[in-house]
Amino acid sequence: MAIPQEGERVQIHSYKHDGNLHRVWDETLCLKGTNRIFIGGNDRTTVTESDGRTWITREPAICYFHAQHWFNVIGMLREDGIYYYCNLSSPFLYDREALKYIDYDLDIKVFPDMTFDLLDEDEYELHRRQMDYPQSIDHILTHNVDKLIRWIRARKGPFSPEFIDEWYERYLTYLR
Repeated sequence: MAIPQEGERVQIHSYKHDGNLHRVWDETLCLKGTNRIFIGGNDRTTVTESDGRTWITREPAICYFHAQHWFNVIGMLREDGIYYYCNLSSPFLYDREALKYIDYDLDIKVFPDMTFDLLDEDEYELHRRQMDYPQSIDHILTHNVDKLIRWIRARKGPFSPEFIDEWYERYLTYLR
């Protein structure tokens, strides 16, 4: 697998289980790239949906992807604190075109006080039937929802108090 280089600007491509492109983030700055971890930063980047509609992100964000975990985490820096959006997804891969993953619909939204909501269970059920997710995927995702909740409660990894702040500071050094 190729490895994104620190300081490189990369696209992020989200796919669905059936192989269709779901969403593209136009530009994310690589802050750390290894064969196991990608940490990136972006602010006001263009996002293109599968139907061609575009929108622009509203705040700075630090993105955490891991090649062995079935989720990714986006920490969004807002005036009233850090909000996290966690996508249950395949582990990422990077092929020099983009950082890529499969989005499996389930999401966890985490608020600045570290309370959280599990989202899109109905969408997951619909797509699980439509795209015939194997039972093994269902088990993996259930396990990773539990893992994410443990990480949130323990403030582990990207949920640790200093994680987003430290990586955001590094992101700002590239912009100067």
